[in-house]
Amino acid sequence: MDLCSVSRVREMLAENGLSPRKSLGQNFLINSRVPKMIAKRSAELARNSESDETPIGVIEIGPGIGALTIELAEVFDRVIAVEIDKGLAGLFEKTFSEYENVKLIVGDVMKTNVPALLCDHFGDILDAGGSVSVCANLPYYITTPVIMKLLESFDPTGKCPFSSITVMIQSEVADRLAALPGTPEYGSITASVSLRADVVKNFDVSPGSFYPPPKVTSTVISIIPNGGIREVFPDVPVEESECRKFFEQTSGIIEAAFSKRRKTLTNALSGMYPKESVASALIKIGKNADIRGERLSAEDFCALSSQLNIRKE
Repeated sequence: MDLCSVSRVREMLAENGLSPRKSLGQNFLINSRVPKMIAKRSAELARNSESDETPIGVIEIGPGIGALTIELAEVFDRVIAVEIDKGLAGLFEKTFSEYENVKLIVGDVMKTNVPALLCDHFGDILDAGGSVSVCANLPYYITTPVIMKLLESFDPTGKCPFSSITVMIQSEVADRLAALPGTPEYGSITASVSLRADVVKNFDVSPGSFYPPPKVTSTVISIIPNGGIREVFPDVPVEESECRKFFEQTSGIIEAAFSKRRKTLTNALSGMYPKESVASALIKIGKNADIRGERLSAEDFCALSSQLNIRKE
């Protein structure tokens, strides 16, 4: 079944009275190499080794007509696809009616209880020592909200349970997510994601790989959860509720630091802490008092947060 032929895509959509919906950012893959590469990369991250035979499952967000789904079904034991478009959902169900390891959920992932989804559909896989991944060709307009929704659905004091979140997004956003401190692309979203995960850029995808073609290049990235804030900064409070408060405080500092990007941290955080306290805390962690937030890593922000707590006490 060729779900990447542009003529076949047009035919399937027409037969069901459908067309690409710009409002939902629908761009269908017509380069068969791309979904194969995405599925392969995701499965590699799901297994500890080539000989690993533990079961693996995957949540696919926005499967469309199923070009990626068909490849995921080949390498994962179970695929749960979440589709918001009821028209496409009907077409998808016809296409995958004979696939026993593929199930469709019609709904908005932004309104989905992600932990409940994991428990209801992958509990047996997790109990057997397996893993669950996420894959998606995300609409550009909702990239960041979906990624943060997936990460923020779980307690930051521990590891997010996904083995990886492998998604295709706008290259500009991929550059921001994978940016290093001190670079122009580095920003609030970079530091915020780094508190929970590492980001790896896999490969670029040209506009011609889609129907209709978008106006920008896309990039496939993998977001690989770390051990949570305790791994990023081991000196967090031991008690879980206090650790959670520390995470929230650090997240607030990151948000404030980048809301006034051109200001020094002492000025950007002046609405939260006295300037002299911020300056002293920065010096204590080995930074200049006039440094800007864009030069601090996630670990640095945690260290700053810890010092500000000490000074407050």
